[in-house]
Amino acid sequence: MPNWLARETSPYLQQHADNPVDWYPWADEALAREQDRPTLLSVGYSACHWCHVMAHEYFEDPQTAAMMNALFVNIKVDREERPDLDQIYQTAHHLLTQRSGGWPLTVFLTPEQKPFFGGTYFPKTSRYGLPGFADLLQKIASVYREKRGEIDRQNESLLEFLVSTLPAPADPVELTAEPIIAAARELQSGFDEIHGGIGAAPKFPHPYELAFCLRTARSAGDARLHDLVILTLRKMAQGGIYDQLGGGFCRYSTDAYWLIPHFEKMLYDNGPLLRLYADAWVVTCDPLFLRVCEETAGWVIREMQSAEGGYYIFARCGLRA
Repeated sequence: MPNWLARETSPYLQQHADNPVDWYPWADEALAREQDRPTLLSVGYSACHWCHVMAHEYFEDPQTAAMMNALFVNIKVDREERPDLDQIYQTAHHLLTQRSGGWPLTVFLTPEQKPFFGGTYFPKTSRYGLPGFADLLQKIASVYREKRGEIDRQNESLLEFLVSTLPAPADPVELTAEPIIAAARELQSGFDEIHGGIGAAPKFPHPYELAFCLRTARSAGDARLHDLVILTLRKMAQGGIYDQLGGGFCRYSTDAYWLIPHFEKMLYDNGPLLRLYADAWVVTCDPLFLRVCEETAGWVIREMQSAEGGYYIFARCGLRA
């Protein structure tokens, strides 16, 4: 029997409409207050690999679903439909755990939607410093019943910190290029100067940040920043994150060398990357960048365009023979 997500229009939420979990959409978040139960908030999206793993392991399992239904009000959110909610609870997760977030995002809330514990994917049994999901459900429900005062005090501190991060009102100032240059310097400090890219493994392409750095380097005459962007684009184009046979970029590289890709291609990654490589070709006349543009555009038209004329959001990739 379908749950409450059957009424939703999001394809991701529809994927969970037949789960034995009694899922509600975010619009029904007031149910937790009415029932005085904590909320289990699960945020994901259709192309997320670990979201599907967690769904198969827990949300499709009748025994786990029965425990979730008995202990929590369960709410599913599509991050592509509600990026505002995702941003709020990703930030809260980072503050609570001092770990980077991601998807699936699993956050436990008070009936007033205030987060008091969170994580991403949880294994079936305790390992890698993470509790097993079933054990976690029972522990969270017990903590909520027995330590409400501590949870309320934690929430007060969390809200105070979030408020402190909001910028204070300021007098009007003259607009200059200095904030742009400062932002570019900050990004430059995070570049891998040997293998390219921003940050360490896993490495994402970051097309918007790279485009910003390329344009700023050109306008400011910053040769070093320009070289770091071009190095990154060449390393990505020559690595495994780029489909050397079919064209197009995978979601990210699991290693620091752009060699081992996460095997899915997203339209919203490849669109900005296509524009970025076109800009880089204009700047450098590097034939590698021209080839990437032609092959990526060819892949989009060949494999991502539907018969009706629209475009698919993602493609699952596999190794070609």
